[in-house]
Amino acid sequence: MRLHRTQRTALPRLLGSLLLVTAAGISGVGAAPGGAAANSGPAAPPRPLGRLVPAPAEAKPGGSPYTITADTRIRVDGSREARKVGDYLAGVLRPSTGYPLPVTGDAGNGIRLRLDPRNGGLGAEGYRLKSGRGSVTITAGAPAGLFHGVQTLRQLLPADVEKKSPQKGPWTVAGGTVTDAPRYAYRSAMLDVSRHFFSVAEVKRYIDQLALYKMNKLHLHLSDDQGWRIAIDSWPRLATYGGQTEVGGGPGGYYTKSDYKEIVRYAASRYLEVVPEIDLPGHTNAALASYAELNCNGVAPPLYTGTDVGFSSLCVPKAVTYDFVDDVVRELAALTPGKYLHIGGDEAHSTSHEDYVAFMDKAQAVVGKYGKTVVGWHQLTGGTPVKGAVAQYWGYDQTGAAERQQVADAAAHGTKLVLSPADRSYLDMKYDKDTELGLAWAGYVPVQRSYDWNPATYLAGVPEDSVLGVEAPLWSETLTDNDEIEQMAFPRLPGVAELGWSPAATHDWDAYKVRLGAQGPRLSALGVNYYRAPQVPWAAE
Repeated sequence: MRLHRTQRTALPRLLGSLLLVTAAGISGVGAAPGGAAANSGPAAPPRPLGRLVPAPAEAKPGGSPYTITADTRIRVDGSREARKVGDYLAGVLRPSTGYPLPVTGDAGNGIRLRLDPRNGGLGAEGYRLKSGRGSVTITAGAPAGLFHGVQTLRQLLPADVEKKSPQKGPWTVAGGTVTDAPRYAYRSAMLDVSRHFFSVAEVKRYIDQLALYKMNKLHLHLSDDQGWRIAIDSWPRLATYGGQTEVGGGPGGYYTKSDYKEIVRYAASRYLEVVPEIDLPGHTNAALASYAELNCNGVAPPLYTGTDVGFSSLCVPKAVTYDFVDDVVRELAALTPGKYLHIGGDEAHSTSHEDYVAFMDKAQAVVGKYGKTVVGWHQLTGGTPVKGAVAQYWGYDQTGAAERQQVADAAAHGTKLVLSPADRSYLDMKYDKDTELGLAWAGYVPVQRSYDWNPATYLAGVPEDSVLGVEAPLWSETLTDNDEIEQMAFPRLPGVAELGWSPAATHDWDAYKVRLGAQGPRLSALGVNYYRAPQVPWAAE
């Protein structure tokens, strides 16, 4: 049973460890030599090399382990990118080890971070980690791969390495080699900041958690009936009026352009790309309430704090509607260095099919005009997706055959798909009937169900190469703070991350649940308010 927020403040959180077990590398190696002088007693064996989430493509244990000591240096090549990743790693390791861990370009042993564009076969995000007696070396062809390799190194160290005060250690990494690269290029999580508003600090915390699992996209749902969350200079009342409430009538809020830039910057520092969404033409009550001229009757409706959907629509015949869309997309595109811009398109029940198709044609053209690739919910395929458009599928196992066929037909004509089936990857669905938070319109989604599906075969008739990747959306009708975000995201988010990263051959629930259970102490050390799902054999704290 989840505690109410007032109870949580007086009790420790339930949390867990990020070390997991892949089909390769389950065997451990012998006990490591002691690290710092402060360590006492026999050293525990290092974590098995393959006990990772997401499961790596290949893990070959063998040879001597490596132990971080007070003399260890983080050695980087001459590139600015490697230096940045080295500084990040030092920031993770220094508080718990108590070691200085200088980041230096000097050659020698230690933790070595190397960028090598000739490191063939690893792509833009792959890496190779080699551990031995004198060093741990992470090599990658691009900075993102180096960063992902650092996340693997974190998972190979004891869970206490995540704490913010000095711990005992020893800090030992098993000997061997991990060679790894992602299955899909698009591995995303969505955070709905419209139904309830989350501060920049809260979004940053979630970004750090996504990075730990090698996710590379943060989809921000910035507008809905209950709130508009991004400042638009040419339409200022969108934020100042449309952003002043949320579900239940709370204070709401919005991001200034400076706030949004900081989120984008921070995400980029963790090698995540922000995908902003302005949901159109439905889910627009906050905009309609802010500007009467966007309504067909010229009358602004009141602000909305409920949870119904499908009742709002922009006025498709009005010219001012397209001035509005152009201005919003232009300003948001200018703030967003990433490739994608999401225009929603779901649950437009108050828009006729004819008007919907006409509107989405024009909205897609505006996105292209400002140099971005269109992403829309899969209802976009009911119209005419532009060349290069991405459709995000959010149906579920019981979605009708005609709707699924519509998506498959679009894929056959070149539309790429991101899969986020609601009864598999929606993190806001209740775990079971006793879950206090969340919704259940798509059914209950226990941890096994969220993990046990294959993106390549989920939609009949869709070629595997049409699947760009996966996403784990988190809608916030019932969520108000990081504790509640974490309660619903963990432990399901790691499973979706693994579906996006790991080879299909590693997919096995019985093995995965053991690796997932081994996360308990690490999530605890990170302060993550995770749900102790009864399906999972959680490791002792």
